[in-house]
Amino acid sequence: IALTVWSKVCFAIGGAPYQITATALGFFLQIFLLDVALLDPLNASVILFAGRAWDAVTDPAVGFLISRSPWTRHGRMMPWILMSTIPAVMCYFLIWVVPPIEQGKMMWYLLFYCLFQTLQTCFHVPYSALTMFISNKQQERDSATAYRMTVEVLGTVIGTAVQGQIVGMANTPSEDGFISHQPLTPLSSYVSLSQRRAYMIASAVISLIYVLCAVVLFFGVREQDTQKHVSFQTGLRLVMGHGPYVKLVLAFLFTSLAFMLLEGNFAVFIKYTLGFREDFQNILLVIMLSATLTIPMWQWFLCRFGKKTAVYIGIPWAGPFMILVVCVKSSLLVSYIVSIAAGASVAAAFLLPWSMLPDVVDDFKVQNPTSQGHEAIFYSFYVFFTKFASGVSLGVSTLALSFAGYVTGVCVQSDSVNLTLKILVSAAPVSLIVLGLLIFKMYPINEERRQYNNKQLQLLLR
Repeated sequence: IALTVWSKVCFAIGGAPYQITATALGFFLQIFLLDVALLDPLNASVILFAGRAWDAVTDPAVGFLISRSPWTRHGRMMPWILMSTIPAVMCYFLIWVVPPIEQGKMMWYLLFYCLFQTLQTCFHVPYSALTMFISNKQQERDSATAYRMTVEVLGTVIGTAVQGQIVGMANTPSEDGFISHQPLTPLSSYVSLSQRRAYMIASAVISLIYVLCAVVLFFGVREQDTQKHVSFQTGLRLVMGHGPYVKLVLAFLFTSLAFMLLEGNFAVFIKYTLGFREDFQNILLVIMLSATLTIPMWQWFLCRFGKKTAVYIGIPWAGPFMILVVCVKSSLLVSYIVSIAAGASVAAAFLLPWSMLPDVVDDFKVQNPTSQGHEAIFYSFYVFFTKFASGVSLGVSTLALSFAGYVTGVCVQSDSVNLTLKILVSAAPVSLIVLGLLIFKMYPINEERRQYNNKQLQLLLR
């Protein structure tokens, strides 16, 4: 069935909530826990890693529950999306609140972080699997995915802009000149109420956007009942034994880890190592604007030259610039140039996995024509592995900063902290990108095989 432009737009808008909240959390949660909530780096590391690890574990569980869900008049995926939205935004807002208790502060953040991740999984896994239920035509799904990725990257811009600009307006005491002459003096007593309030206002705005996007998705997209109920255990065994899927997931696991390391540490790197305390939110915004503007270019490129070629060009594009930013003396101009280049790679990293996952599902259907209806498994386990990578990156990053001697609430960090930040935003991501591309060389679905699978599926549908 051909999809209207309106249906594709509504479908795409449904992807924005995940990216808006993920970007805000990815860029700002670490710095919020350390410099506003004033948690010890070790405790912050536990929260970030445990929260993401729990989030990753919930993906297969939700995938299983979705596969067992009955079909309703709204579909199988839509009820999950609708019912999880309000509880999710409530938990998201509470993540950015500094509780009036000192002893239980760590448990507060761990509880609401884990609850939010669970509820967001109940939104994101069915939404991701929805790709296979909006149309049975490969071309329509690819087009809808391009719309989705454009809006999702725009979502990262919104998340960065809302969080960064609102928080950026609340100056820290050191920026106001209160203790800039004491670079290693804690700011515990100076953390302003305006800073805390700014984080709460930003989270409230993002929560409202989350709800509006969910409403548009629910009323604007019609889910098609094209699959029969199948055994989850049998499907899981078949999916995990499908070679192209395993290779695709492994390759993007390492490249995702690379960009998540960059995302999670770039704000701290800009603020402390480069010293651009008043510009870091604008630099982050440039990354996401660059990514938004280059999504259509990558969509054209993969249609013209193939998806595998797009991976080899797009993913490593930012590598030389990651090296440049740590080798050149601190320069605001160089930082903005690196941000523009990194944004182009971020766009490729956003678009390509979700564009290639339907190809793997189609390949599976051709090779297993009698076993259908495993879309939720494909998508939930891919989300599981990417979230696992995210948890590892945040946990390792904060732990590394703790071992390096990161001090919360100071204006200047030690040389060992600055060296650690350089490794986390340059050497480590570049190494992981190389490893991911080496694995990707074994990925077997090229353009010829993709076209063959498309023809075979059309024959099966007749």
